[in-house]
Amino acid sequence: MDNNDILIRLRYALEIKNKDMAEIFKLGGEEVTVPEVIRILTKTDEEAEDNDQIKCNNSMFDAFLNGLIIFKRGKQEPKPGQPETPESSYKKSANVNNLLLKKVKIALALTTEDMLDLFEKAGITVTKGELGALLRKEGHKNYTECGDKFARNFLKGLAIKYRG
Repeated sequence: MDNNDILIRLRYALEIKNKDMAEIFKLGGEEVTVPEVIRILTKTDEEAEDNDQIKCNNSMFDAFLNGLIIFKRGKQEPKPGQPETPESSYKKSANVNNLLLKKVKIALALTTEDMLDLFEKAGITVTKGELGALLRKEGHKNYTECGDKFARNFLKGLAIKYRG
């Protein structure tokens, strides 16, 4: 599952309009126009040569998730001694699926129980320990990389919860 696919599914699940998508990118520090959002969200045929889709790279995706947090929860004032803008949590080895789970959890103010319910609605059972391992910082001894299956089911659970 690539970043464009994740954005398409997240947009569907949360019913985000194109104009709001552009605003979310802007809040995250990435200038994207509404026509560009449409090109990012367009599914393409792999074999088509006139591919008009804009590929969403990892830094763009990270900017979108940061913007989603600000869009849903408001801008947080930095505490004294804290940098004005948070450093990007995307690193070369960071798994975007883990980033998705963490940042959507923050943006929607989901508790662990809420996330377990989302997975259950999607038809898979996840234990608190497994979920905790997915949400850990990379490098922690109990960190587990989130596979596409978990990310897909999380987004499916979101769609069921928010769209009915």
